[in-house]
Amino acid sequence: MKTGIMEAKVIRTENQYAAYLNEVEKLISEGPKLNSEDSERLELLTVLLESYENSKYPVETPDPIDAILFRMNEKGLKQADLIPYFGTSSRVSEVLNRKRPLTVQMIRALTIGLGISADTLVGASVIETSSSKKSVDWSKFPIKEMTRRGWIENIGKAAKNNLEEVVKGFIADAGLEFGTASFRKRFYGEAETPTSKYALHAWLARVIQRARVRKPNIGHYNHDEMSLAYLKELAQLSRFETGPLLAVEQLENSGISVIIEPALKGTLLDGAALRDTDGTPIIGLTLRYDRLDHFWFTLIHEVAHIWKHVGENEAFLDDLESSSEDRKEAEANRLATEAFIPRVQWRRSDAYRAPDRSTIERFAKDLKIHPAIVAGRLRRETENYSLFSDMVGQNQVRQLFLADENCEV
Repeated sequence: MKTGIMEAKVIRTENQYAAYLNEVEKLISEGPKLNSEDSERLELLTVLLESYENSKYPVETPDPIDAILFRMNEKGLKQADLIPYFGTSSRVSEVLNRKRPLTVQMIRALTIGLGISADTLVGASVIETSSSKKSVDWSKFPIKEMTRRGWIENIGKAAKNNLEEVVKGFIADAGLEFGTASFRKRFYGEAETPTSKYALHAWLARVIQRARVRKPNIGHYNHDEMSLAYLKELAQLSRFETGPLLAVEQLENSGISVIIEPALKGTLLDGAALRDTDGTPIIGLTLRYDRLDHFWFTLIHEVAHIWKHVGENEAFLDDLESSSEDRKEAEANRLATEAFIPRVQWRRSDAYRAPDRSTIERFAKDLKIHPAIVAGRLRRETENYSLFSDMVGQNQVRQLFLADENCEV
């Protein structure tokens, strides 16, 4: 079947959608060979079908509190029955009366305990409460750690009255000024919690400031350059020993600043994607886990956000260990996964069916990616992190950036 990859077009009608579905079924039944024209067309059609389904049949999520009340009624629960999920009876009352936002911990507990979609519950985590309208508590910023890292000057006892001025200046320098309610940028992702908010903003401000220093050394960003093919090209750099450095170099040549900055204490942060006030795309990486598989998935996930999601006043702060049903996070995950290992090829591979070192290495070689990525996917999908622990590239990332004079770790 020689259809021609370039003949596939964006789906605009139901007839075209049905035709592509039939073609996908036929291609699968014929079993296209790896890296053949038919296998590439199958991959392309799959992406087009998913895009059409997402735009044609969007899922409208219900009001979060209404969803909780509905589930309570369905299960015959009283407010007291929700105490295990909220902590105290007063918190249950405040959340149900829309006076208190849900925390990440509450959302996770309700998702597991009551089976309510996390995507539905996230809306209840941004309720404006009386406390959110108060002035910012500058003392909650991690002053000691910021000072130790050299981000701000040491604030002695005599200068404590100037605490607000010093920290506010640090944040404002990065364009993250805020009023009485919230910071100017809107945060997405799973990393922010009420207790980590200040530390995350401090970290993000530092990333922005460092990106501005690097700006003269990076190229001009052209959004039209972004594509699944671009992500795949980046992913295939993983097969080289210095692949992480090569990927950063390529991204900066494409006008995307990449900053390596370890996370502040108390935050569960893998990476971030945002734009500076002048529109320059910025990716921040913490190297939270010093493993090749984790580095590569985080990097491509954040590039996908830059390509698809990041607006002028938005920042994605990602804890990739947290499950999320947010559509943008799900799309970034899907694009990153496809860039490394297309799902059709994955299910048909020996690495998936009979995983061992030889099948993993052979499959990685066919895809031109590092075996650590294949091993990492097996570990995630089976949730067995004792598998192939010697193949995920432990302690092979930070050392590259420590040796690179352009990066600070």
